[in-house]
Amino acid sequence: MDSCDIHRVKSEHRNEGVAREARADTLKLVGRNNRFFSKIHLSVRIATLAALSGAPAAIAAGFDLPTNRTDLSEADLKRVADVTRPTRDFAKAEQYEAMQAGAATSVDPATEDSFSHISANIPFDEEQNFKLGNALFRKLWVSAPSSTQASDGLGPFFNARSCMSCHVNDGRGKPPEGGPSATSMFLRLARTAKTSEEKKAIANADIVNFPDPVYGHQLQDLAVPGLAAEGRMAISYREEKVTLGDGEVVSLRRPDYAATNLAYGPLDAATTISARMAPAMIGLGLIEAIPEADIIAHADLDDADGDGISGKAAIVRDRRSGKIALGRFGWKAQNATVRDQSADAFANDIGISTPDRPDAHGDCTRAEEKCLEMPTGVQKRLGDEEAPGPILELVTFYSENLAVPARRKASFPRTLQGKRLFYETGCISCHVPKFVTHRDTANKAQSFQLIWPYSDFLLHDMGEGLADGQQVGLASGREWRTPPLWGIGLTRTVSGHSFFLHDGRARDLTEAILWHGGEAEKARNAFSSLSRDDREALITFLESL
Repeated sequence: MDSCDIHRVKSEHRNEGVAREARADTLKLVGRNNRFFSKIHLSVRIATLAALSGAPAAIAAGFDLPTNRTDLSEADLKRVADVTRPTRDFAKAEQYEAMQAGAATSVDPATEDSFSHISANIPFDEEQNFKLGNALFRKLWVSAPSSTQASDGLGPFFNARSCMSCHVNDGRGKPPEGGPSATSMFLRLARTAKTSEEKKAIANADIVNFPDPVYGHQLQDLAVPGLAAEGRMAISYREEKVTLGDGEVVSLRRPDYAATNLAYGPLDAATTISARMAPAMIGLGLIEAIPEADIIAHADLDDADGDGISGKAAIVRDRRSGKIALGRFGWKAQNATVRDQSADAFANDIGISTPDRPDAHGDCTRAEEKCLEMPTGVQKRLGDEEAPGPILELVTFYSENLAVPARRKASFPRTLQGKRLFYETGCISCHVPKFVTHRDTANKAQSFQLIWPYSDFLLHDMGEGLADGQQVGLASGREWRTPPLWGIGLTRTVSGHSFFLHDGRARDLTEAILWHGGEAEKARNAFSSLSRDDREALITFLESL
């Protein structure tokens, strides 16, 4: 952060009652105009998604999601609409812009631990739960049976022994880059629906896709002693030259993936493989606190405004309640809550059962008989799962409350130049700058915060270049959820690398932008046409986030 930002942060947010004052600041800021966000009362029927390419004919028919916020008065709705409207003034930083997670923002110095701080407005009596969750996030699980009975149950197949193994320093993963380990990156395995029953399950949002009959949902490259791992991920790259508008040539690397050393026979012919990299963990609770109506307001399935952007909402089920909800976590928005995302990681990445995913054999299938014969770590005196409810709850609490770092150099002229270009090239059509979170959140730390995630959390067709051919619920093989950008400028500091996109193919932010296609092609071409100085300014803006 620059000195001006630091001064503003300290004067506005670091005194007594910071959470209460930040909510008051939000009310002041949003009360300056009465023009209402025209999309907030859009009538959204998920049945219209039936026309989507590759989706079953009646997918999600009859489901409704909220199109109105119920936590605010009409006057407050208008004020929120005003404060979240993108700025047109790039002469100075916006008020509170440096605090991109509101009162929850961490103002600690930028270090490798920048993604590991507790949200700044968490009350003291909840810090213990955060620390316990942190310890469980770092916990190394071992195979059963073991003398450390509270720590056994690993696998039998797995990709990592702990959450931290994938999310090093709570940051993003990376490709193996020729090394022996692919711990923070793995292959998803899935096929589309075949039978009428399977299509109905997709249409009802009861399942997002179907696993390989032998290898399940995920290729696990590690196994407990006495069991052969399923196989390994193989990656090869082809360099492709791209010439920008001013003649500069950039080399992009196109990956090819394969599942090799398969120990239990070939993959099914219908199985698709998709490489996924572990995302950063910051700001997840705030993302969950964004009202569904405010995300849906940005959806434009039929591109009614003619801007070429037609983001759509992902419809899933909250695994705990069984109710229909908006998907907002995962590369294809397949999970509605941080808890669902955590339970999936326990089950698929580590092979640990939880109340929400109670199978103690993890991703073993009926075809992997020896895997199903291996002992589990269930200890009846501790509960019916290897990670009982309190463990899942603490890891979820920790994941929900990892702080987003404050902006750096938000008020610098070069950053503001890049911000203007980011807006003018159309990037904010998907990377929506701001939201105000729900007032009635379970955790008051996430309540009524003005946040700057730079994402609409919708699904977008990103073109053939990024396509993986794998349908996940409503997301086709060409569609991905818009990832939030906050913290992206600290990737090298926290994670020690600069690999981006879902599979780390991009080696820097310029390459990441140039891979954009489909709905993002217009913005990508606008970036490509900028002068080198302007492109560098835009990257400077991203690095400030």
